[in-house]
Amino acid sequence: MQEILQELEKRRAQARMGGGEARIDAQHKRGKLTARERLEVLLDPGSFEEYDMFVEHRNTDFGMQEQRIPGDGVVTGHGTINGRLVFVFSQDFTVFGGALSETFAEKICKVMDRAASVGAPVIGINDSGGARIQEGVASLAGYADVFQRNIEQSGVIPQLSLIMGPCAGGAVYSPAMTDFIFMVKDTSYMFVTGPEVVKTVTQETVTQEQLGGAITHTTKSSVADLAFENDVEALLQTRRFFDFLPLNNKEKPPVRESFDRADRLEMSLDTLIPDNPNKPYDMLELISKVVDEGDFMEVQPKFAGNIITGFGRMEGSTVGIVANQPMVLAGCLDIDSSRKAARFVRFCDAFNIPIVTFVDVPGFLPGTAQEYGGIIKHGAKLLFAFGEATVPKVTVITRKAYGGAYDVMSSKHLRGDVNYAWPTAEIAVMGAKGAVEIIFRKDIGDAEKIAEHTRNYEARFANPFVAASRGFIDEVIMPHSTRRRIANSLRILKNKDVRNPWKKHDNLPL
Repeated sequence: MQEILQELEKRRAQARMGGGEARIDAQHKRGKLTARERLEVLLDPGSFEEYDMFVEHRNTDFGMQEQRIPGDGVVTGHGTINGRLVFVFSQDFTVFGGALSETFAEKICKVMDRAASVGAPVIGINDSGGARIQEGVASLAGYADVFQRNIEQSGVIPQLSLIMGPCAGGAVYSPAMTDFIFMVKDTSYMFVTGPEVVKTVTQETVTQEQLGGAITHTTKSSVADLAFENDVEALLQTRRFFDFLPLNNKEKPPVRESFDRADRLEMSLDTLIPDNPNKPYDMLELISKVVDEGDFMEVQPKFAGNIITGFGRMEGSTVGIVANQPMVLAGCLDIDSSRKAARFVRFCDAFNIPIVTFVDVPGFLPGTAQEYGGIIKHGAKLLFAFGEATVPKVTVITRKAYGGAYDVMSSKHLRGDVNYAWPTAEIAVMGAKGAVEIIFRKDIGDAEKIAEHTRNYEARFANPFVAASRGFIDEVIMPHSTRRRIANSLRILKNKDVRNPWKKHDNLPL
């Protein structure tokens, strides 16, 4: 019996070594943790239960029968993060460069199937050279098997991808279909075709980092949501992020103990809005002063800064926050901000996370670049997302809410449940200057008349009371009471039950 137990431990030790000491050292020299070290940081101590530790590939071509390593390049299993169940796979670059084989894919699919069957999230750690060339089409089939599960489980369980090394070619499409992607600066990259192919086809000379690094994908392409300095920071921040998410689409958002009173008044908000209507202010200050303990985790902070998306808590329960940012492009909606916010709103709705929207939007960004780029369809994505969402929706208009952008930003007309406005809110078709120049175009040459018309227009429309008189605004509130009002509304809406008509699926304006 002892010999059998010793043999088991020997085999386990061999599997834990992956590609061997030399390759592990090479991984560390690149500033990267190994696949198993990453899981140790990500998961609660002692919680990891591994699957398929002894699985080996079945390929006999190109001498591969002589190269068999237990685990075959990916570590899979389940564990907990702060006591909550999560399924994981971590690609091991020390084994065949993390290249995906048929059995490698089968291991990932098993984890994803089990996660779906018990209703728990999947976190995938990607560090792979791509498909295992020696296996040919079998490895490509393995990718497609993973893709199909990404599709079927979308909106059912949260799926997170950590890019902690190379991710190229077909490998990028699985992370692309997950809900959030986190990357590590300088050591991770994603692209469909590498720099060599790009140079051959387009004559462009570009580095891996420029083409598909963490900065590129969090500032230009919006493929990734957050970029971190190193593996440890990425993993620890993933633990923090995971705490905001429900385990599946049938659960309410998680609740954690909060020491921040729901009826807390924040008097400094009474002076947040500048007297000059053209002067910006930082919407992040409002958000941090409203959510529990000022704890707000922003998503895609470096992309489309004119809109803010992220997670906070109210009375300990997760809320998704969407807010115009007057500090960037005056808070205008454009193509990028519409896409960014629409995807975030749809995620929140899929996983029963209430949405709080802070509005200060002067309209859509004008220009040929926006029109040629399809602002009409992209703006419709955000409108569609808010209108489709059936979760509790609370909206606060702080200052400008002009034109179609007023409608789009979770207005009462898109089934906003509770819509508040500060006394400083201006709800109108457009700003006074533009409106007057259209209505009184015959007086444009007379500065005094135009000034008088402008004053009259502002007195009539540059306030929230016209909208309030029609019931489009439920209440005009004092800024310092914003937290209390939102908390009360979310408490009342906790058991809201609104359903869309049955359909196979919608036809989102992609």
